Amino acid sequence: MTQEQINELNNKLQGVNTIEILKIVSELFYNKITFASSLSYEDQVITHLIAEEKLPIQIFTLDTGRLFPETYELIDRTYARYQIPIQIYFPEVESVEQMVNTEGINLFYDSIDKRKLCCKIRKIKPLARALKNSKAWITGLRHEQAVTRYNMQIVEWDTMHQLIKVNPLINWTEKEIVDFVKKHNIPYNKLHDKNFPSIGCQPCTRAVTKGEDIRSGRWWWENPDQKECGLHKS
Repeated sequence: MTQEQINELNNKLQGVNTIEILKIVSELFYNKITFASSLSYEDQVITHLIAEEKLPIQIFTLDTGRLFPETYELIDRTYARYQIPIQIYFPEVESVEQMVNTEGINLFYDSIDKRKLCCKIRKIKPLARALKNSKAWITGLRHEQAVTRYNMQIVEWDTMHQLIKVNPLINWTEKEIVDFVKKHNIPYNKLHDKNFPSIGCQPCTRAVTKGEDIRSGRWWWENPDQKECGLHKS
């Protein structure tokens, strides 16, 4: 898909509701589109819509091996509710063993480079495997989540993975997301009730206090303008 075609598709999707966006892209990339869920509020909304509309979109998640118990429990509750499979991708055992034995079990606290190495092995490489046979992937990214996401569009070209990235919730507010989850009784991570608005790996996520940015609990020891693991580079 050329940049001109991407621009045309973005123009077509302006003002279109999220369900219709998902329907349009699932037809456009039939059987070659997948949804990467981190089990966040946003991703649970998308899972709900895919399930309710019975859309032909495969759902997967990445198990880094360092997730919260509440996240694993949510995977079970989500399947129990929707009865649709969530494919799980793990990091390569050999790569994790080499990294941990060389750099230490909690290397990510030592430097940004080491944290990025951990993210690369535990998240970025498994994501590449998950996207290998796809032409497009869906995310739960929103403008409000971080300064690095302000300029994102509904449809973008993902240079790193060489495929289309679709962000159907990009214009939703946090309030709209939470209200939708409550209205439809969608399963969500119980840590959200304990001031964890953004949830990743357990050692790299903390609760936030009132007034803090919603991403401030992720890699809190780093520069606040660098709160990305590398999954969503353009």
